[in-house]
Parts: sequence; structure tokens; C-alpha cells
Amino acid sequence: MNSSSNSNQGSSPLFCLMGYSHSLDTCILEVAIILFLAVLIITGNLVVIFVFHCAPLLHHHSTSHFIQTMAYADLLVGISCLVPALSLLHYLQDLNEELACKGFGYIVSVLKGVSMASLACISVDRYIAITRPLSYSTLVTPCRLRFCIILIWIYSTLIFLPCFFGWGKPGYHGDIFQWCSDSWKTNPTFSTFIVALLYAPAAFTVCFTYGSIFRICRQHTREINQQHARFRSQTQTIRDARCEGCPEKRYAMVLFRITSVFYVLWMPYILYFLLESGGLYHHTVASFLTTWLAISNSFCNCLIYSLSNSVFRKGLGNLLNPLLPSCVGCEDTKNAPPPSSLQPDARYNV
Repeated sequence: MNSSSNSNQGSSPLFCLMGYSHSLDTCILEVAIILFLAVLIITGNLVVIFVFHCAPLLHHHSTSHFIQTMAYADLLVGISCLVPALSLLHYLQDLNEELACKGFGYIVSVLKGVSMASLACISVDRYIAITRPLSYSTLVTPCRLRFCIILIWIYSTLIFLPCFFGWGKPGYHGDIFQWCSDSWKTNPTFSTFIVALLYAPAAFTVCFTYGSIFRICRQHTREINQQHARFRSQTQTIRDARCEGCPEKRYAMVLFRITSVFYVLWMPYILYFLLESGGLYHHTVASFLTTWLAISNSFCNCLIYSLSNSVFRKGLGNLLNPLLPSCVGCEDTKNAPPPSSLQPDARYNV
């Protein structure tokens, strides 16, 4: 990547991807974007983690364990983003640039790998809950959930480890460091390795499981409509049956939104990663924007989940009630049904 510094800055050249400030002697635009995202990510995920720990209705949801895993990973992403921001502000001048570049790029890649694998596990969990409801509690146990979460972290840690042995570059997260931009090059074989062992399997799993879930929902709706056409005199019974089929689609949609936003924000990054690895396209601004667009998903996850899940909104409202008695969340809490009605069945819990 080309530095935006000029010859007049001589002894302390600036390496900026999107312009610099003469008066502040820093890469003002990069710093603003990184700090803004870091604050949003840290604040949003702290709220999610706090609600999960304090809202009793969320403690027994199997999916909530994976959501918490994503929240912790995204929180660490936000904290990690402070490293390049402080470096650009000249607070970390004695930092070894090569080590900082490799370390930051590796950590963010691992954390986002954890989020991607967690989304795949969530989709599998919902698929089992809907296709095998009677045996769900025996198949999805707390011990197996903990084992799966540990396996996610180990797998994501190992899959990016070869980058430290000179095989390739895991991504552009560290390109605000000049060494990372100029000396650490992508490798087509390593990029294919990451896509084949992480990105592609996770995307295929999510597409298959949610596709199956929505196919089941359509089938149930079709059967209900057929029954309604045959037995018009049993309108109330059919209406009740139709309502019983609603939670499948409603709760699946919550997680589908999270997954969709994840891949929408990450797809430009993955495509650019593959194009540059193959030597087809290279642009400094594109690498920066696609990278931090993907990292912004760490905030979008908590935002979408909090807005989509009624149990989460109730828990948040209960926590805000002592502080903001007139807040909107408290009104939702007052109008919400009792706890028993929010947990109709373990297979529908998000």
C-alpha cells in the first residue's frame, strides 16, 4: 500500500491509507473510523453480556451460550482495535511493528473465526431443535455445549496459526501498520486453505440448516391451510394450531437476520481477500474499507439480537427499569406476557 506521506515530512513520515492531518500529525480519518467502531463494539457487547448474566430468562437457552461466545469474541475485537488506534496516535511508538502487525491480524482473525463458527453451531442447534424436538434435551446437553464452545476456540486458533510460519497472510486487519501492508503478502494457497476449512463450511452449514427450517415452516403452513379448507367449522382449533407453528419461523428469523448481516458485511472482505490473493485486484482504500466494514459486524450482532429477541428486550427493560422508569424498554416490559408464556418449548428458545 502506498503511504500518503510526502518528502516534506522527512524524519517522521506518516503511513496513512486514507489521508492525514498536517495540524495533528496523524492519520485522522483512520483513527476516527477505528475509534468510533471500537467504542460501539465495546459498549454494545458489554450491554449484551450484562443482560445475559442478569436476565434469568436467558440462562437456560442453549442458543444463548453461543450468542454469549460471540459477544465475548466481539468484545475482544473492540478492545483489540484500540491497539492500531493508539499506534496511529503515536502512543505506542516503541512497539515492534512486525510483531504488532502479525499479532493484531492474527487475534482479530481468530476472534472473527469464532463468531463465524458460532453462527454455524447456532444454526445446527436450531435445526436439531425443530427436526428432533423429542430428543433435543438429550442430544443438546450443557456438557456438549461447553465442549462445542471449547472446540470452536481451539479450531479457530489453529486454523490461522500457519500465518506465523510464513505461509501467508490471514487478512488486512493489521494493514494500518506499514510493515503489514508492504512486507506481509497474501498467499493464494493459504487463502484457499482458510476459505475451504472455515468460511465455506460455515456458510454451507448455515444455508442448509436455515433452508431446511424454512422449508419445514412452509410445509406446516401448507398442512394447516389444507386442514382449514377441509374443516371450516373448526376455525378456532385451526387458528390455535397455526399459532403453534409460528414460533419456528419467528425464532429462526431472529438468528437468520444475525447470520445474513454477518455474511453481507463480510462478503466484500472475503471477495477482496480472494481477488488480491490471486493477483487480480489490489487497492489500498478497498482493503481498509472492506476490513473495517467486516469488523463493524461485531457491533451489528448485538444490535440485531437485542432488537429482534423479545426475551432479550424484556431482560434489558428489567435492568433499565431502576435507572430509566419512563424508558421505552420498560413499557415493553409492562406489556410483555408473563415469563411462562415466553418459554413455550425448549426447542423454540433463542
